[in-house]
Amino acid sequence: MSGGTPVGGGLMRQRHSQGGYASSGDDLEDDACSKVPAPFPVPQARTWTETMENVLWIASTIFIIYFGDRRSNFIYILWHDDRIRRAPLYLGMVGVFLNFGIFSYMNLLAWGIRKTDEKLEVIAPSLAPLVTLLGIVSFSLFSIALWPIWSFLSLPLLFTLFMACMVISPFLMFGKFRQPIDVFRTD
Repeated sequence: MSGGTPVGGGLMRQRHSQGGYASSGDDLEDDACSKVPAPFPVPQARTWTETMENVLWIASTIFIIYFGDRRSNFIYILWHDDRIRRAPLYLGMVGVFLNFGIFSYMNLLAWGIRKTDEKLEVIAPSLAPLVTLLGIVSFSLFSIALWPIWSFLSLPLLFTLFMACMVISPFLMFGKFRQPIDVFRTD
């Protein structure tokens, strides 16, 4: 054991900061290898305003889907109404499915990478512009497709449907998150 602060008849290590010891760093017999890795962060409880906002998005989406154009529901209108422009609708759906495929690919890729820093460095910068562009193009195509029925109301309608998908998506878990068990650590 070299380095440290001389005390009485020997040397004693002292911590001067959270980052490390006052010694030169050549005494690495601290307990870093025996520490239990930190668990995943516990999600914070939602406030009542956040909960009410989420309920409002979901309720308004249910209203849109159920009432549609006051004569038939939204799903029936998408499948059978001749006023909808079919080419932009189908291209918008292709864009949404491509976005879903990219998100699935990024999720599978992220499962193989352990550290969150690596996830952000590897995955996010390369595909984020593509996902954003596909989202904007899909939203525009859906707006063009639905414009003959709802005119300017198609924009808030689509935004409401989008926000409901964002509210519901965290609850759609396809697998359990497990903390990786590191038997040997080399830090």
